[in-house]
Amino acid sequence: MKCVAKVAAGVCGFTTEITADSPDDQMLTLSLATDCQKIAGLAQALEGREIDGYDEIGAVLSGIFKAVQVAARVALPRDISITMSAG
Repeated sequence: MKCVAKVAAGVCGFTTEITADSPDDQMLTLSLATDCQKIAGLAQALEGREIDGYDEIGAVLSGIFKAVQVAARVALPRDISITMSAG
């Protein structure tokens, strides 16, 4: 299955489109299209790597990371959004 997630990161205004593609419903590859320089570096690190979807922990990680940023005063406490679509 293929999934596309569109992330509006919050007050910074950056957006990222994440495409996850898994032909066998377990192992997958990711591609990220972003206007954020830091996430672009992450995209390069993930490029070509196969990821086991059964080993990942879901959306909570995003919330933890955002809370860390706000507590460290490197982000404002604004909502983020993730929009998902399959296909």
